[in-house]
Amino acid sequence: MTKLIYFAWVRERIGVAEEEISLPADVNDVAALLSFLKARGEGYEIALQEPEVIRVALDRVHAEHDAPLSGAREIALFPPMTGG
Repeated sequence: MTKLIYFAWVRERIGVAEEEISLPADVNDVAALLSFLKARGEGYEIALQEPEVIRVALDRVHAEHDAPLSGAREIALFPPMTGG
């Protein structure tokens, strides 16, 4: 099982703050994870309609979309950060 944590408007659109799921074997990098999640339902599709803007952390370390998921126990998805 992999723990997924959602932040800010990603959480609001998906409708849950976190969940634990079993990922299919072919979901082996961040981009594949975002595609897999987008197909899980309307809230996911809305939240992930522009996957390139979604930031991801694997076990609390920022990761690019081509980063492998192997061994990650916690995956966080969040929108781009804004300055202020």
